[in-house]
Amino acid sequence: MSSDNTIDSAAVKKVANLARLKVTEEQTATYGAQLSGIIGFVEQLSEVNTDNVEPLASVVDITLPPREDEVTDGNMQEEILANAPETLEGFFVVPKVVE
Repeated sequence: MSSDNTIDSAAVKKVANLARLKVTEEQTATYGAQLSGIIGFVEQLSEVNTDNVEPLASVVDITLPPREDEVTDGNMQEEILANAPETLEGFFVVPKVVE
């Protein structure tokens, strides 16, 4: 990567290799420009003063009301198994996938 934040084709190929992606020469130029734009945006964010900002899990300052933890949809075995193409002794029958 050069000093003007443009990502060269060698860096794109290295990133693609690390991500196990196959890229063509044409894609290398396109992705280089896109990655350069992303890095430029991230560098802009580093200029923002966040000294007095507390870490947040969400930008919305609300508290969800608690609810009782209770089972509301149990005891429906027959209704659920009615959708299965094949059942046996109260369970779904599926094809064997391991020999």
